[in-house]
Amino acid sequence: MASDKQIILITGANNGIGFDTSYALAAASPNNHILMACRNHAKGEAALKELQARKPQGTLDLLDLDVSDDDSIAAAVKKVEADFGRVDVLINNAGVVGKTPSPTRADLRTVFETNVFGPTVLTQSLLSLLQASKSPKVINVTSGLGSIGFRSDPSHDTYHVPYTSYRMSKAALNMLTACQYYEFQKFGCKVWAFCPGFVITDLTGKEERQWRKDNGADSSETSAQGILEIVEGKRDAEVGTFIARYGQQYPW
Repeated sequence: MASDKQIILITGANNGIGFDTSYALAAASPNNHILMACRNHAKGEAALKELQARKPQGTLDLLDLDVSDDDSIAAAVKKVEADFGRVDVLINNAGVVGKTPSPTRADLRTVFETNVFGPTVLTQSLLSLLQASKSPKVINVTSGLGSIGFRSDPSHDTYHVPYTSYRMSKAALNMLTACQYYEFQKFGCKVWAFCPGFVITDLTGKEERQWRKDNGADSSETSAQGILEIVEGKRDAEVGTFIARYGQQYPW
């Protein structure tokens, strides 16, 4: 059906940045086919129907995928391989936040399962499908809170933001990006770490949406536009780096 299109897989696609990115990419070109990878099938179906009702140029489909479950990853990869035989763009967007000031081992495991282990295992499982693409790309959606440079700078506006386990996980995701960039060059795969910025999502809970808005958070559609620019090749000169919206580049 969409074998002649650019196959774009987005994790955590039923809400927030993943949802807006799914639409932005589908709306951008009739050549884009978006696989909305979602952990919850019912929520994924609702999100898919909502975006299809907007009648974008491109096409969208639902992919059941829980990045914290190896069996789910294996089943999803098998389906993508059978349906399309390749993945052109992988956007590791699914993420959770840990608010505990002094995280326990269990807290750390929960956050790292989704934010680090998930993208690592999923990308590795999709490696042969990325290699089958003529122009493969991997975009790891990280956070400026994962920047050791920012965390070490008392003058930076995020210096006093807590979330230790979340910061640790995003720093680890940044290292994964650097490792993937080194390893994947041999088959021409471009890799970036992308910070979507301070935007209005449910990441820290629906109850904080208004707080985010009151404190200057942008629409998550701005994050989607930032990812669209990467997919369209507008930030190819910065491949292998830690980038953000509006042409910004962050220190690791």
